[in-house]
Amino acid sequence: MAQSSEFTIPGRLERIGDACAFVVSGAEIAGFTIDELFRIELACDEACTNIIEHAYDGDNVGDIRISWRIDDRSFTITMSDDGRPFDPDEVPPPEVPEDPGDLNGLKIGGLGIYFMRNLMDEVQFSRDDHRGNTLIMVKYRSSNERK
Repeated sequence: MAQSSEFTIPGRLERIGDACAFVVSGAEIAGFTIDELFRIELACDEACTNIIEHAYDGDNVGDIRISWRIDDRSFTITMSDDGRPFDPDEVPPPEVPEDPGDLNGLKIGGLGIYFMRNLMDEVQFSRDDHRGNTLIMVKYRSSNERK
């Protein structure tokens, strides 16, 4: 049986923890491991930060609507906002050092999308004039995690 929940936060940096706690609570119900919960939480944090800093220019000008859904195969997070339109294809890929331990070679910028795409199994962006920006992130559930 599918489960879902919805939550809305003001687009403010100090509310990101609330958004992540909401998402992780759903991921815990879905049965993810501690490592997977960390990855899901980090993807949520990056997504909220990007919405606040880029769609809302760091100002509290709108809300972030968040929902999660659990089904037999996946855990899906949907975030939407009414901020400035976003096209992920306009963001150049980050310069990532060949050695993952070389943090000195890591340049700031474009990492949020990179992290989301590497932490989650699917990441989709869309824009609708009526619903604003929508981000959908999916993490697949393995058969031993299904409840």
